[in-house]
Amino acid sequence: MWIHKTLLAFAVVTLCSGQTARAASNDVEQITTLENNLAAAAEARNLDAIMKAYVRDKTLFVFDVIPPRQYVGAEAFRKDWAELLGSIKGPLKYEIMDMAIVVVGDVAYGHSIQRIAGSGVKGDPLDLTTRVTDVYRKLGGEWRIVQEHISIPVDLDSGKPDYNSKP
Repeated sequence: MWIHKTLLAFAVVTLCSGQTARAASNDVEQITTLENNLAAAAEARNLDAIMKAYVRDKTLFVFDVIPPRQYVGAEAFRKDWAELLGSIKGPLKYEIMDMAIVVVGDVAYGHSIQRIAGSGVKGDPLDLTTRVTDVYRKLGGEWRIVQEHISIPVDLDSGKPDYNSKP
């Protein structure tokens, strides 16, 4: 499934941006590696490595699933990640699924389904599936996340979030 979506994104990239197939493929590969490194860093609870995926200044903008409504700047979002990691006891599983990436020059966007699973500090199970949309910029030859939107579907009848949403 991921390969199919990546090839589709690759085709769109080539048609929209005029880039060569090789350049577009390389950029998609670099962004995929960035996301996989982010997941591995989260599983390792390595906050410095997690933050390497993001732009390192005040231009980072994130809508997360927990308050406040928005995080502006890398420092603010680093605190959010630190709180999340501190709320999980024991092993942490971080999965990225159904990723699609489109590159147009030095800007790209992508979306994926991401799942974090583990145990809360009181031993209660944690299993959270989110929808993630990222905007990337190529800065100094390296891709970074500059904007991120994380959401969870909500059942409008009950007003409750669907933490394990399925297609």
